[in-house]
Amino acid sequence: MMRGDTKYYDTLGVSPDASDSEIKKAYRKLAMQYHPDKNPDAGDKFKEISHAYETLSDPESRDMYDRYGEDGPGGAGGFGFGGGMSQEEMFAQMFGGGGGGGFFGGMSDDGPPGSRRSRTRRGEDISHNLNVTLEDLYNGKTTKLSLEKNIVCGLCSGKGGKNHAIKKCTTCDGRGVKLVVRQIGPGMMQQMQVTCSGCDGEGQTMREKDKCKKCKGAKVVNEKKVMEIFIEKGMRNGEKIPMKGEADQLPDIETGDVILVLQQKPHALFERSGADLSCKITIPLIEALCGFSKILITHLDGRGIHVDQPAGHVIKPGQVKKIVGEGMPHFKRPIDKGDLYITFEVEFPKDGWATAASLKSLEALLPKRGAAPKEPELVDHCTLEEGDIDDYGAQTHTGNAYDSDDDDDMHGQAGPGVQCAQS
Repeated sequence: MMRGDTKYYDTLGVSPDASDSEIKKAYRKLAMQYHPDKNPDAGDKFKEISHAYETLSDPESRDMYDRYGEDGPGGAGGFGFGGGMSQEEMFAQMFGGGGGGGFFGGMSDDGPPGSRRSRTRRGEDISHNLNVTLEDLYNGKTTKLSLEKNIVCGLCSGKGGKNHAIKKCTTCDGRGVKLVVRQIGPGMMQQMQVTCSGCDGEGQTMREKDKCKKCKGAKVVNEKKVMEIFIEKGMRNGEKIPMKGEADQLPDIETGDVILVLQQKPHALFERSGADLSCKITIPLIEALCGFSKILITHLDGRGIHVDQPAGHVIKPGQVKKIVGEGMPHFKRPIDKGDLYITFEVEFPKDGWATAASLKSLEALLPKRGAAPKEPELVDHCTLEEGDIDDYGAQTHTGNAYDSDDDDDMHGQAGPGVQCAQS
């Protein structure tokens, strides 16, 4: 066994033949002395100590370091903090503390001197889309949502089995992970961390017969829960409704939230922008010219919106009018509302709807025709036909290419004795 590189042993102040307990004791003493919470200027020193301990505390990693030194897979370029525990996690595992406000920043009132309550880890939040209509967002709604989630097993209190039957995994020494070494090239080795197959990453094992009869050792069981959701007036598409502590539960971990994301379905009539609504309404020509008094729209709450349009106030095709205060309610201030914008389309009569005599009578009522423009000397008489704007630009030149060239040549030649000049 090679003992050429002793840097990590020197960092911890132990000999290359030191036992595991001696290495652990040395790290404990130095980590307490150089931890950044106690010694803010010793951050680099603490990193060196932690990296040395991480390498030497694992039998496989230590053996690789003894064989290949710092440049081997167990050294600075190998396992390191990128694949294993962070310095704070290693420190917390050693002393039973955690990160957060600093190891020395908060001492427990009910524990022995030097102890500290560990920071509670938090589970992940879960997002769910909740489909709603524009009516729901306008009127507000209380709805129910059925959710399946994991909860901590009540029979074993999340232990997975009997307390005395839970043993530390001997394969990974309770870490839940272990190191493996693989060859990635000639003379090149890589050390990587993988989930322990002996305990499936739990760090603990138990016999099958000692597992909880309800959760089968999983520590959690599935539960269906019906939640009541209140959609407030004025909420918008994409609005998030947090349901505190309703995500999947795990033992000794703060439960995350279920985040409901509102997804508004398209509406047949209205479109929304902020607190305003818009819609398109088609009226006949007679109403556009002569006015009307009628229920123009049925609103999102079922109310009819009656509009009086005075006669003689002409509504043109594509014209936009608005009704103040008939838009969406403002979120948290539902008494205040935006505006409703209406784009009018005018429906004209079909061909042949009136006799020539009736049209003469109508023309007498309408504004006089404009004066006819002065006619040019040459006039072509044409007929209007139905057209489709999608066909615009579809026709291409179909003439003979040689004809085009001949035309160009003719245009570029001058007659005998004729000279062209461009000023």
